[in-house]
Amino acid sequence: MQEPTTLPSDGSPPSNLDAEVSIIGSLLIDGDAILRIEPFLRPEHFYGEQNAEIYTACRELFMESVGIDQETVRDRLIAKDILEDVGGDAYLSAAVAATPHSVHIVDYAHLVHNAYVIRQLGQAGIQINEIGSNYSNTRDVDRAVKAAEEIIFRIGQTYESADFLPIRDARSIIEFFDPPTVDDTDESNQPIATGFESLDRVLGGFHRSDMIVLAARPGFGKSTLALNVGLNAAKNGKTVGIFSLEMGIDQVAHRMAAAHARINIQNVRNDHLTAAERDRLSDAYGYLSDMRIYVDDAALQTASALSAKARRLKLQAGLDFLIVDYMQLISGSSSGGREANRVQEVSEISRYLKAIARDLNIPVLACSQLNRAVEQRKSHEPRLADLRESGSIEQDADVVMFIHRDDKNMSEEEWNRRNPTQVYPRGLTEIMIAKHRHGPTANIEMSVRDEWGLFSSVSEPGMD
Repeated sequence: MQEPTTLPSDGSPPSNLDAEVSIIGSLLIDGDAILRIEPFLRPEHFYGEQNAEIYTACRELFMESVGIDQETVRDRLIAKDILEDVGGDAYLSAAVAATPHSVHIVDYAHLVHNAYVIRQLGQAGIQINEIGSNYSNTRDVDRAVKAAEEIIFRIGQTYESADFLPIRDARSIIEFFDPPTVDDTDESNQPIATGFESLDRVLGGFHRSDMIVLAARPGFGKSTLALNVGLNAAKNGKTVGIFSLEMGIDQVAHRMAAAHARINIQNVRNDHLTAAERDRLSDAYGYLSDMRIYVDDAALQTASALSAKARRLKLQAGLDFLIVDYMQLISGSSSGGREANRVQEVSEISRYLKAIARDLNIPVLACSQLNRAVEQRKSHEPRLADLRESGSIEQDADVVMFIHRDDKNMSEEEWNRRNPTQVYPRGLTEIMIAKHRHGPTANIEMSVRDEWGLFSSVSEPGMD
């Protein structure tokens, strides 16, 4: 076995040439060994140029379904006119002689890859130093930090990618036959309960690694419902992160406290409170202060910066659930301001959010706007095609929910004229689960008190 990669004392870039030679030797004596390393090891991960060229030849043969051995690799190098450049037959023979077998090829590949990552970190240090020199204006500090975070984030993406696994390795199968013996109270992989029984009954809670999209027209209660779910999750001991691009942290606190204390939000904001309400608000603020809720209220967010911040919060606080309010206010990397570019941006944002959910193993609840097509429809019922600016939102999401409210679409007078035998649905709403990757769709009736900022199951007392 090779020794771990260490930093050279002479200041040269870190590498593990012995491991590189051992990989080449392993492939030349056992061509099938490439199946074990090709999914994550790339030619650019090698420090020795001749080793990178030989490995490239091996990968080419593999892709063409040609057997890999010393003779076929030699012929490929001759065809590319680089055999002598990589050391000729003598180098290939020496690699074989130095490697008795291919058993440890995966270990060698990880050593080579780790050395590459360390070299990339060194280059990142140089780039970050250049950023520090170029952003001399202190007003640009946020842009500088985001640029530096993006460099580090890209390095993190070079780690081993997923590859095919036998179905027997699925965690659900393994744990069915051999249940884990860890503490039964460990809920690190359990779904996040929304706190609404009817919603949880259909969805089974918000599942880890899922992206859930909550969409509606402005003023229908997207933020309210998202914050309600976030508060319910925090009450159950979960760590909740909120990217609030539209509201400041004080507005978020006002809304959560008002919902918990069932006080008119406007009275909280304007400080027009009775003595009893002030006492309830004091209790609510104290209760909120004990919750593990973190709010980032930066109005300008890029998808990459949002991803980096979420990862950092996960490391620092153990993030369980993330809310993004709302998607269309995030900036992507595209520029130019044209509609086509914006569609690309929203597609990129959607992919980032789904990646956050999977990489951090948390549910991500993303609020989204709907386009105006829903307003032209007689029923005003939203459809998946109404998701604003990008079809990729529907594609990436595991769950898509709409908020449909007749009392927002129609005045009481118009309702009575059209439906003379039906009571005006004031404060009633349908949560329409239009997409559910893991189960059924459904329409769930709920109550809402806009002045409190509170959604609730219809049967819950105290909503009258």
